[in-house]
Amino acid sequence: MVHTLLDPADSLERQHEKLLQITDALMRRVEQVTNDSGAAYAQFERAALLEGQVRQRTQDLERVLDLLNESNARLAEANRATEAARSDLTAAIEAVEEGFALFSPDNLLVLYNLRFSMHLGDLKEQLFPGMSFAEYVDAVSSSTSIDLRSAEERIAWRKMRLERHKDEHAIFNVKLVGNRWVQVSAHRTPDGGTVILQTDVTDIMRLERQARDKLMDQQAIMIRATLDHLNQGVGIFDKDTHLVGWNHRIGQLLALPASQFRFGAHFDTLFDRMQDRLIFPKTMPREAVLDWVNAPKKRRALSFELKHKSGAILDFFAQEMPDRGFVVSLTDITAEREAAKRLFEANALLEERVAARTLELEHALSAAERANASKSRFVAAASHDLLQPLSAAKLYVASLAETDRDPIEQDTVRKAFGALESVENIIEALLDISKLDAGTAGLEQTAVPLGRVLARLRDEFAPHAQMKGLDFRVVGTSAMVYSNPLFISRILQNLIANAIRYTQSGRVLVGVRRNGGSVRLEVWDTGPGIAEEHQSAIFQEFHRLDTSASAPEGLGLGLAIVERACTRLGHQLSLWSVPGQGTGFFVNMQRFEGDNALPVAAPTPRRERKLTESGLIVLLVENDAEVRRAISLLLGKWNAAVLDVHSGDEAMELLDEIQIKPDAMLIDYQLDNGENGLNVVARLRQTYGDIPARIISANRSSELRQSCAEMKVELMAKPLDARHLEAFLATTVPVDLG
Repeated sequence: MVHTLLDPADSLERQHEKLLQITDALMRRVEQVTNDSGAAYAQFERAALLEGQVRQRTQDLERVLDLLNESNARLAEANRATEAARSDLTAAIEAVEEGFALFSPDNLLVLYNLRFSMHLGDLKEQLFPGMSFAEYVDAVSSSTSIDLRSAEERIAWRKMRLERHKDEHAIFNVKLVGNRWVQVSAHRTPDGGTVILQTDVTDIMRLERQARDKLMDQQAIMIRATLDHLNQGVGIFDKDTHLVGWNHRIGQLLALPASQFRFGAHFDTLFDRMQDRLIFPKTMPREAVLDWVNAPKKRRALSFELKHKSGAILDFFAQEMPDRGFVVSLTDITAEREAAKRLFEANALLEERVAARTLELEHALSAAERANASKSRFVAAASHDLLQPLSAAKLYVASLAETDRDPIEQDTVRKAFGALESVENIIEALLDISKLDAGTAGLEQTAVPLGRVLARLRDEFAPHAQMKGLDFRVVGTSAMVYSNPLFISRILQNLIANAIRYTQSGRVLVGVRRNGGSVRLEVWDTGPGIAEEHQSAIFQEFHRLDTSASAPEGLGLGLAIVERACTRLGHQLSLWSVPGQGTGFFVNMQRFEGDNALPVAAPTPRRERKLTESGLIVLLVENDAEVRRAISLLLGKWNAAVLDVHSGDEAMELLDEIQIKPDAMLIDYQLDNGENGLNVVARLRQTYGDIPARIISANRSSELRQSCAEMKVELMAKPLDARHLEAFLATTVPVDLG
């Protein structure tokens, strides 16, 4: 254990005093020792060392004392400032005209002024700093200065005051004895305390009461004037069923003299006097009215019609007031009932006319529907009849393009082919419009892989965009949507074709944006844009903003087809455009939630020999002679051997006779005598195996496409496209030829 000469619990002054005493004792002892031995000298050295330590400790103590004195001086100055601030605060709150009190965040009274207890004389001696808010409320609720008549009222007031203390802000009036009023305003401080202000509002309350009494007198005059100007008869009864107010109209309606209506008259008495003049309905006899008037509980509004012996029809209405009194009103509705009777008779006559007119409209609608259906059938038939010779014409022109001609003739052939394609596009657009308007278009919806549709359209439109020098981009996607495969392709074809047609420079961008459970197709261009006033008109038939465009550039049917197809498919179509900046079309569709991983068709293997060198044998079944000759001529240009017949029976006979199996088959769907091409394909494949085949037809219905898909035969629409025909035949060339 380490021993020390000093007690750490002593103050610095006491420790200094002890060190001085120790030093003196040591010095005296050294002086008294006469022995000069080594021990005495060692004690002297220790004494000298101890004196140095005492001197250093003394200096430290002196510095500490200086700091302590400086801190005490600052503390005294702070206390003086605090007292001055407290004095100023006390003077300030005493100068406030209202009663003022401050409670701490833990609801203890911190300070208050004399006016805080001025209105409650017996509260002055009970207030003290540190008083809790609950004690303060107890003292106030028991004060004899508050106008509270019973112990129950004081308990209820105390409960109300404690509840209001929980609010951030509370303002309410307290009635004092002697008809005086104090307004109490309580506000929460930022640290959670509460400031309470009390203001004498007796004069204000008296002025308000005088103004209210004056207003009530004025209102009574106005109510009386209003009652006298009402077209209704009004009687007001108090809770004891005595008459307290009425107007002259009620006497006129009941044909009673004015002397019968006097203040305080009982309802039963008045009712007895007018019962001989009134005829009550069976559903509301006189006794029922009296039962309602004398009912002991709350009464619902009473309303019924009765007749006066003079012939007038009166509407009786009675309504209970909050004080259990009630108001009775009588309204002459004779004119209204007469008008209603005449209106009923007029309505009966009008209903007969409406029924007759409705029958006429139904006949007209039926005729219109038959006409519309007839128009659709006519358009379909006309389109088929037009597409047949158009197909032959395109094939003839395509065969001319295969020959070597001078540039002028080649240009003429190219223009003729372009004109025929324009006619084909117009016929297809008219056919689509007719089907969509008639509601006969096959719009069965299923899962559609957008990636495949976009890839095909990219290959189709890339050459057109390249010829115009446009940056044409199609962003691939794996999204699947719930739509109709044919019409979603037609929608995109029209939107992309329009974008390329009207964009002179810049780019065209096609892509897909996913948004939760929906997918949005977007087609953007940097074309001239569309002004806002024209954005709704562009979806009308035959409407083109570029009126200088020629017929081959479109007749304004593309966007009309887009709008109708989107409506029928339930796809939301929207548009953004700014003149001079470009246009964006958006088609929002439901996302298909099934399996997105559909197999991708394998690319066609590259053929080792050209089509012209293959020597293919093609069976052509076509009942239209012109189309048959045109196809034969074109196939002949490709060095293919054509076996052309006009029916399935003739095809079976020819193949049986020459004993040759064709490499490919082109078979028209609509043959003579009700025969169709799918049946012919089935008969031929049953005999000669799975020969590659295409059904050619102007019929573009989804039903036919579905039937072709079930037989694994693709549909090639008329008018035939020579490029598509060539691509099909190229797939039938054996890989090992040559």
